[in-house]
Amino acid sequence: MNKKLITFLVGIFIFGAAFGKDLQISSPDQKIKINISLGQKITWSIKYGAETILQPSQLALLLKNNIQLGVNPILIDQKQSQHQEILTAEIPVKSKKVNNNYNELKLNFKGNYSIYFRVYDDGVAYRFETTLGKQTLEVENEIADFDFGSNNRVFWPQESDPNFLSHFESLYKDSTLNAFSSKQHAALPMLVYAQSGIKMLVSEADLYDYPNMFLFGTGSEKLTAGYPKNIAESTPVRDRDIKITRLESHIAKTSGQRKFPWRSIAICPEDKDLLVTNLTYKLSSPAVINDLKWIKPGKVAWDWWNDNNIYGVDFKSGINTKTYKYYIDFAAKFGLEYIMLDEGWTKTTTDLTHTTADIDLQEIIDYGKSKNVGVWLWTLWGPLDKDMDNILSQYKKWGAVGIKVDFMARADQYMVNFYERVAATAAKYQLMVDLHGAYKPVGLNHKYPNVLSYEGVRGAENNKWSAEITPTHNVTLPFIRMAAGPMDYTPGAMINANKKNFNIVFSEPMSMGTRAHQVAMYVMYESPLQMLADNPSNYLKDPLCTSFISKIPTVWDETVALDGKVGEYALIARKKDDKWYISGMTDWNARTLNQKLSFLDGKSYQMEILSDGINADKHAADYQITSLKVTKADKIEIKMEKGGGWCAILTPID
Repeated sequence: MNKKLITFLVGIFIFGAAFGKDLQISSPDQKIKINISLGQKITWSIKYGAETILQPSQLALLLKNNIQLGVNPILIDQKQSQHQEILTAEIPVKSKKVNNNYNELKLNFKGNYSIYFRVYDDGVAYRFETTLGKQTLEVENEIADFDFGSNNRVFWPQESDPNFLSHFESLYKDSTLNAFSSKQHAALPMLVYAQSGIKMLVSEADLYDYPNMFLFGTGSEKLTAGYPKNIAESTPVRDRDIKITRLESHIAKTSGQRKFPWRSIAICPEDKDLLVTNLTYKLSSPAVINDLKWIKPGKVAWDWWNDNNIYGVDFKSGINTKTYKYYIDFAAKFGLEYIMLDEGWTKTTTDLTHTTADIDLQEIIDYGKSKNVGVWLWTLWGPLDKDMDNILSQYKKWGAVGIKVDFMARADQYMVNFYERVAATAAKYQLMVDLHGAYKPVGLNHKYPNVLSYEGVRGAENNKWSAEITPTHNVTLPFIRMAAGPMDYTPGAMINANKKNFNIVFSEPMSMGTRAHQVAMYVMYESPLQMLADNPSNYLKDPLCTSFISKIPTVWDETVALDGKVGEYALIARKKDDKWYISGMTDWNARTLNQKLSFLDGKSYQMEILSDGINADKHAADYQITSLKVTKADKIEIKMEKGGGWCAILTPID
């Protein structure tokens, strides 16, 4: 073929792209298909089998000076590729080995930008890339529409602040798409149903140097994206809040040579498939930390939820050295790896390197080391941001093992960058990180495995001041929020109440639902750093239950989704080393499930079960522990009372 002919064919190809062209890419198993349409704008749509689950929806990146990437696009070339690999999770959550098989289509456009489309067997994603060198891009907006084509069911993670200030502790409104106007926005991840009932979990991944994405209603079947703008001016409110007085016109100032965040949709035919999706992890950057030996997941005796309200001691409880040594003794007795010093240990909330008068931090840390119990320290994000290197180097000198960073309550570009600075600086000093007042996981824990957990969840702390943390809420979380990554819900309430007996008590809080419901959370809820939220005195008073909790790991080699319905119940099995762990949780409806154990290998197992007691419907703290021998040929009956739970530890029999 001569050069003139090649030029002629390329010219036809480019001309056709400018005036309308459709491209397709399918998942490895061929069940999911993306169609990309190039005309005056770029749209994408999705089919699952014969059903169109996403109608043509626009995507574009709008830069300063009316530069519109994705508007009147001219396609230069395209490249399709197949990828088959097994990722090994540095700090495993759902599983140690992650199947990362996908097909990818890269479209290169005139104007030095590209768009990648990926299709997995369990989801899809796209992202922009710009190759504009060292220049700084000013991104004014990004168009990311999601047109679902009909008034489908949606679990809407409700947000309200027009400037996106939030602790991102969503309640999930079970509604339909048309119910939400353009003035109502939602955090991610968000769960949308197709007409056939297929579940689509919308989120994002590999988010760096760029704001979080939120979704707005339109009063129709379409959702459209919105983003926090950069803050130009603000005034402080108390020690941890701000009042925004002026915003920039842009959502990001960033490098011209970069890849932008993935916009992702996990596609799950059955509700239970949401329990095991790893799409966010698969789409995120690999670890940049080489030495991981110092990163040690584990359980934490936590002080704040129980208000340091210990009893049966010969000293005054509170934020003082004797109280925290008591926590250490408790942790050591049950093999817990850590204790947490939450808010109150510092001289003030803005002075993070001096302690309050009643705390001898070095004595606490040294005592912990003598008992093989590490100490985590709480920090307020703003003061930490101002002197991060000096503060974290001091914590390392003292011998702390990790930091809980709190009250970020924003999701703009600056805050996203703060998360990465914290992760990187903490890694420099071999400190682990727990992010509170935080937005959902977007892949930072993959890139920086020392980031063990995130809050970004309406968790147990809310029992201290509200009646919102119901069993229904608790069995909604695993299918939506947890699908994005680790979730620091802080379980372990030892004062439990049924619906009519629940009361709001700040200093001696209780939970809704049964004791077994709380214990089941330790297997159901994913968090490599898992809190024991209640009073050590309460745990010591019930060593049978506490001992059972202490046997449950915080990271997993394998996870099997067994059964579940969003907001109704969930049943899951997880493996660590040679043991299996099974967890069931239900809403306010009593429920009996019959479950085959076919996921087991050929061994016999001794199954130790903690389940609702015979009187748990009246006295929610009632539980029983039983044991039986099982194999993969067996079917077990899992009976849960209203607001109940069920948890089992399966140990192979030699």
